[in-house]
Amino acid sequence: MSATTAADLATPKVHTSLNVSDLARSVAFYRALLGLEPAKHRKDYAKFELAEPPLILSLIPGRPAPGGTLNHTGLRFASAEELVKVQARLEAAGFRTKREEGVECCYARQTKFWVTDPDRTLWELYLFHEDTDEHGDGSVPDAGQVSSFAQDVPRDRVMWEHRLSDPVPGRIPHDDDSVHEVTLEGTANLKPETAGLDGLLKEVFRVLRPGGEVWLHGLVGDAPLSGPVPVLPGPAAAVQHVPVRTEPLAALRTAGFVQVRCEKLSEKAFFNVGGVLLRELLVTGRKPGHRPRTQEHLATYLGPLAQVTDDFGNAFPRGEAVRVNIHDWLALKNGPVAGQFLLLPPDGGASASGCMRLG
Repeated sequence: MSATTAADLATPKVHTSLNVSDLARSVAFYRALLGLEPAKHRKDYAKFELAEPPLILSLIPGRPAPGGTLNHTGLRFASAEELVKVQARLEAAGFRTKREEGVECCYARQTKFWVTDPDRTLWELYLFHEDTDEHGDGSVPDAGQVSSFAQDVPRDRVMWEHRLSDPVPGRIPHDDDSVHEVTLEGTANLKPETAGLDGLLKEVFRVLRPGGEVWLHGLVGDAPLSGPVPVLPGPAAAVQHVPVRTEPLAALRTAGFVQVRCEKLSEKAFFNVGGVLLRELLVTGRKPGHRPRTQEHLATYLGPLAQVTDDFGNAFPRGEAVRVNIHDWLALKNGPVAGQFLLLPPDGGASASGCMRLG
C-alpha cells in the first residue's frame, strides 16, 4: 500500500468517488487500470492516488451502481506509448478493451480504447491528436458492448462450511459481503445452547455477498419431541437436537434471508421417536441485494393459486399485472417459480416484434 506524500498533497488533483458492488473486484480492476496499489485500502473503502494525471479515485462498497447518471469517465495521455502500455496491462490482466484508431469525436481527432469496470462504469482512455471543426462520427459505446470484468474474468468462488462435528465459531473468518455460498451441514442438530443457530445465521448473513446463498441440511421432526433425543443408529448418532421442520425456515427469515424454500423434505421418515416422525430437510435462502424504489417492471402471476406473496411483501393476484422493482423482478425471473409468471420489462413487451393473427 503506497503512502500519500507531501508532493501529493501539494498537487491539485481531480477527485472522483464511485459506488461499487464488490470492493475486492473493483480494487483488482483499478489496480490493473492505473498500474499501482491503492493508497488506502480498508474493508469498507479504497483510494487510489495518481501523480500523472493528477487524480484521486475513491471506491465505496454498497449498492450496485451501474453507471447511474454518469455518461463515462476517462484519462487523457500525453503519448501513444503511455496509452499502449495501459491497454497492454489491462489486457494482460484479463480485461478486454475496445480500441479506436484516429477517430473523430467531440470536435477532436483521438486514438482511444474503452473498458468497463466491474459495475459497468465506462472508461475512455485516449490520446488527443488535434481539434476538428466537425463533431465527427465517433460516439460513446453502450457499456454493454464493452466486456466487463465481472463477466470476463474467472474468479474463485468463496465458500464456507460448518458441519455437525465442527466447533461453532463466534465469528466466521471472512470479511463482510465476501462469501458466495455457506453450507450448514447438521448445524441445526446441535443442542441450541451449543449451536446458537440464530447468532450463527447473523454471521452467515454478514459474510455473504448480496445474492449469496446459505444451505441448511439436517434432521427435523413433524412435531416437537417430548423428551431428549435418544441415541440414533448410524451417522445420526451425532444428532443432539431435532427441531420442528418449520423452525429452520423461520430462523432463516428472521436472520434476513429471502427466497427461503425447501429444496428437499423427504417423503420417507428415517426414524420414529415416540410417535414423532423424523425426516431429512434441505432448505436454502439468499441474502438480498439493494432494492430500488422505482417500480417499473411487470410481473403477472398465472396460477394455479388465487394469489401468492413473495418474501418482499409483493402480492400477486392471479392474472393481474403488478409493478415491482428490478431487484424483485429478477428474483422471480431467476428463481424456481419463473414459469408461473409472465415477466415483462418496463415497456410491457411493446418493443417485441411479430404479430398474432386471429381467424
